[in-house]
Amino acid sequence: MQSKKAKPYRQNENIVENQELSIWEALIPVIALVGMLAYNVYVFGEDAISGSNQFILLLGGAVAAVVGFLNKASYKQMLAEVAENVKSTTGALIILLMVGALAGTWLISGIIPAMIYYGLQILNPTIFLAACVVICAIISIATGSSWTTSATVGIALIGIGDALGVSLGMTAGAALSGAYFGDKLSPLSDTTNLAPAMAGGELFGHIKYMTLTTIPTILVTFTVFIILGFTQDTSGTADIATILNDIDATFNINGWLFLVPLVVIFLIVKKTPPLVALLIGTLLGGVFALIFQPGVVAGITGNETLTFESAYKGVLNSITLETTIATDNEALTKLFSAKGMKGMLGTIWLIICAMVFGGVMDGIGALARITKSLLGMAKTTFGLFASTVGSCLALNVTASDQYLAIVVPGKMFSQAYKDRGLAPENLSRTLEDSGTVTSVLIPWNTCGAYHSSVLGVGVGEYMFFAIFNWLSPIMTLIFAGFKIKIKQLVTTTE
Repeated sequence: MQSKKAKPYRQNENIVENQELSIWEALIPVIALVGMLAYNVYVFGEDAISGSNQFILLLGGAVAAVVGFLNKASYKQMLAEVAENVKSTTGALIILLMVGALAGTWLISGIIPAMIYYGLQILNPTIFLAACVVICAIISIATGSSWTTSATVGIALIGIGDALGVSLGMTAGAALSGAYFGDKLSPLSDTTNLAPAMAGGELFGHIKYMTLTTIPTILVTFTVFIILGFTQDTSGTADIATILNDIDATFNINGWLFLVPLVVIFLIVKKTPPLVALLIGTLLGGVFALIFQPGVVAGITGNETLTFESAYKGVLNSITLETTIATDNEALTKLFSAKGMKGMLGTIWLIICAMVFGGVMDGIGALARITKSLLGMAKTTFGLFASTVGSCLALNVTASDQYLAIVVPGKMFSQAYKDRGLAPENLSRTLEDSGTVTSVLIPWNTCGAYHSSVLGVGVGEYMFFAIFNWLSPIMTLIFAGFKIKIKQLVTTTE
């Protein structure tokens, strides 16, 4: 049997069986990994993702190797599986680099600032809470970061809501609902790239399949906030004129800039390979930067006027390095920054280290043993989805990091989904619906700690109103329970 289309995951994969290994021995590396990660996050906090978590994944692989040696697994087999695992993520890693490049040219060309500029103008005090959802969703899609959205526009919205007399918990919940909706669906988001990489899918197929659960969830969320908005006794006005003037003073904002994202969307709809679409989007962003933002491009290189050399250097720097556009508004300066290709190396590093851990687990036969046990307990497709959701939630609570809530279950469950004949998009969507968005609901999770600190609103205050975040895993279980749009692996006899 082989699929009709080339798949990002390995074809005809040999699953390593190890009759010497018991289920409890297979779980030792997982338990050790979770324990080490939990302590590591406790010590390093939000900085754990900068590198120490990656090394902990390698230590987890070392523990798995010791368990393997004690159960007659060969070093050669472990190394071969690690190599195959890393090889299988090659496409995802290159896409990550191109996502960083795209973000850079879309920033200096004014495309991202234009999205923010027009997004802010839909703010209306009468429907303030619903507007918070929309604004944060637009900005998070444009930037690919719920953290950046929270630390910039989120702070501004908290201030506006406070002035209007709206509950801070409601405002924070609305802002985070929109921010995580955008984060989930943005191809610029590292978690959106990470989930299909772990599940064995591809980026745009993952995003398209996610809309099936994500759109109904955000519509319910939006409706609730409209109702809540009309129950609020608000007064005053939301003054965004200063922010708009600061954006206008820095960039040449106009409707022509939206041609570039429209071209990329058209290419995606026409099923152009993601790398090609992203490359074209990156190059067009660079061209539009030279046409519409020559002063910005020159400023990146420290020049007052645009020359051929400064144009070349400015565009290449935005593609490859972290770029920040200085404005008179400190919050906007924080918002107008892009990581470039270099900024994606941390996520790439995480993926490679996760593949090392997963490869060793493959090589010693632990994943096969665990998968069999999971399939034995999950008698139905719903049971498999529920097990995935539960694992993601448990890791968000214990390991305190959304990346690990995607990486570990993604690797552990990928074979179980294939054995059930389920396409990898089912797993990647479930990882995001339950791993990415619920991290902000845990006070000691890096996401919960970060957002509550930045917004000045406790997790307990906004948890109930972060409707999109707690409704997402429920929605994915509803779809699984009623077998709505469960994508099967398409196979044909050779």
